[in-house]
Amino acid sequence: DDIVLPEMLHARILRSPHAHARIRAIDTRAAEALPGVHAVICHENVPRVAYTTAGQGHPEPSPYDNFMFDRKVRFVGDRVAAVAAETPEIAEKALELIAVDYEILPPLFDPEAAMAEGAPQIHDEPDARGIYDARRNIAAHVEMEIGDVARGFAESDLVVENVYRVPYVQQCPLEPHITITWLDEDDRLVVRTTTQVPFHIRRILAPLLEIPVQRIRVVKPRVGGGFGAKQEVLIEDIPAMLTLRTGRPVRLELTRKEEFQSSRTRHPQIIRMRTGLTKEGRIVAQEMRIVANTGAYGTHALTVQCNSGSKTLPLYRCENVRFSADAVYTNLPVAGAFRGYGGPQGFFALESQMDACAAALGLDPVEFRRR
Repeated sequence: DDIVLPEMLHARILRSPHAHARIRAIDTRAAEALPGVHAVICHENVPRVAYTTAGQGHPEPSPYDNFMFDRKVRFVGDRVAAVAAETPEIAEKALELIAVDYEILPPLFDPEAAMAEGAPQIHDEPDARGIYDARRNIAAHVEMEIGDVARGFAESDLVVENVYRVPYVQQCPLEPHITITWLDEDDRLVVRTTTQVPFHIRRILAPLLEIPVQRIRVVKPRVGGGFGAKQEVLIEDIPAMLTLRTGRPVRLELTRKEEFQSSRTRHPQIIRMRTGLTKEGRIVAQEMRIVANTGAYGTHALTVQCNSGSKTLPLYRCENVRFSADAVYTNLPVAGAFRGYGGPQGFFALESQMDACAAALGLDPVEFRRR
C-alpha cells in the first residue's frame, strides 16, 4: 500500500462460479466501454502458451497444463478474465459487466473417483504437455522398489495395513499475493512482486508475454510470509500483460477470499501403508501407496509426491520397500508447494503406522522404533 506510482491502474480478476465448465462465449464490450477502464483481457485476446505455475528448476517436472486464460474453467475461482481500471471500484464494476455463457460440465471432487474408467476428463486440451495420463486424470506418477517386497511380505509373521488421510491445509501468509508492474525508462518491464522465486518468474513470464527475458526485471522485496504459497507464478502474468497493453503501471492484490479460493494449498493425500513384521518386531517389508489430490492443475505434483515417500521411508531399517504415488486432477482448489514439501504427509502416515505396528506386537512404541 505504500507504493503508489503515477497513473497506476488497478487490476481485478473475474473468476469462475463453476467447478467445471466450458466457456461458450464471452462478451467484454460493456466492460471495455465503462469510463475508467483501460484494458480487458481473456482467452480471446492473449497468447495461448502452455506453462506451469510451479517455480521450479528448468526443465520443470510439473506438467504444462496452465494457460493465462483458457476456454475451460476447472475449479470455482479459476480465471476467466481480468481488467485494468483507474480505481479498484471501477475495476470491480467492470467485472460485473462481463457476460459469460458457460456450458456446465460434470465436476470431480474425489481423486479416486477421478481415476476411474469413464470419469470426465478434466484436461482434454491437446496442447498441454507433460501430463502422465490425462485420460485417467493423473497429472503425475512415481514408483520405486528396493529389494524383494513380495518375498518380504511372504516371510512376515504379521502384516499391518492402514489407510491415513491428510486434508487440505492453506499456508495463510499475513501478506497476500501483490504484484505491481511498470515500464522503466528503457522500456523494460519491471515486476515488483511478493515471491519466493524471482528468477523463475522472469523465465516463465517471457514466453507468456512474448517478449525477450532480458526485457524483464523482477524485484523481490521482503516477503510477509510465503511458506511455499509464493513459490508460484500465480498472478504476475496478469498485471504484466495489462501494463504491456496500456503502457501504464498496474497493481493487482488478491483478497483474502481469493487467497483461500485460488492460491495454493498442501496436497491432500490418501496414504495406504502396509508393513510386514517378524514377531520379534523387525520390519521386513514396507509399502506406501499414495493417491494425492492435486486439484485442477498439476503444479509441484510430481516432486511433492516423491518427497512424501523418499524423505520418510528410509527413516526405519527395512530391506524391502515399495513406494508409489499418483497425483490426480480434481475440480477443487490447486495444491502446490507448502513448507515440508510432501514430507509432513508422509511422516504422519509412517509414524502413525509405526504406532499401529507397536500396538499389534504389544510393544512400547519407542522400544519398537529402536529395534
